[in-house]
Amino acid sequence: MISPIRVVIAGASGRMGQMLVEAALKEEGITLVAAFDHPGSMLAGRDAGEPMGVSTGVIVGGDAAAAIAVADCLIDFTRPEGTLLHLAHAVRLGKSVVIGTTGFDAAGKAAIAEAAHAIPVVFAPNMAVGVNAVFRLLDVAARILSEGYDVEIIEAHHRFKADAPSGTALRMGEIVARALGRDLGRCAIYGREGTTGERKAETIGFSTLRGGDIVGDHTVLFAGIGERVEITHKSSSRMPYALGSLKAARFLATQKAGLFDMQDVLGLR
Repeated sequence: MISPIRVVIAGASGRMGQMLVEAALKEEGITLVAAFDHPGSMLAGRDAGEPMGVSTGVIVGGDAAAAIAVADCLIDFTRPEGTLLHLAHAVRLGKSVVIGTTGFDAAGKAAIAEAAHAIPVVFAPNMAVGVNAVFRLLDVAARILSEGYDVEIIEAHHRFKADAPSGTALRMGEIVARALGRDLGRCAIYGREGTTGERKAETIGFSTLRGGDIVGDHTVLFAGIGERVEITHKSSSRMPYALGSLKAARFLATQKAGLFDMQDVLGLR
């Protein structure tokens, strides 16, 4: 009999943290053994399932290292600075890590890649299976629509999201740019204002919307003469991200050190 994978959830008091707790409690082959958050968080010192009216027996602590030590895999959807601190604990303790945090700068991404020399890490801008299917569709569409079509990426999230464009939107841009033989760093346009002149054919535009409780909407528009092709994914819940993260945790249980993403987890390489 295969032992269940013991997971620890960072940021357990937050919206995504609570969704991860809920998913972990229901998912076969997964055991929630620990959860932590900063000392002043809503659930500090309380049961991780309290907001759901469930007693889990897992108390949300403030000691990240102690929580990570009792688990097989850390799942982290917090902030870049916090995730990197937690990642350092995981490397020291030899634990696998699933990172859903976005907004890392180049140095942060380099630190994650370095950590993956020692432990297995899944690092992806979006853990939802549907979004990763869209990633594949975008590669195909971009190759077919490589001439005569302008590319615009529109994303919308809740008012609390701290980074823009979203990590998912940026990954979509990277996929399209790679398929078209372009460097996203040189062709991306992040918003427009004033007299901008005609649109340059090689650019990839990004538009960001923030408001209310929008979980996450992403559309990639290929606009040609006389027709438009739109590939859209809309999230009505954070549960797909949580379920994808648990798939990633199970995947890491079979891996040695290395840096992976959801395309690896889903066997889409």
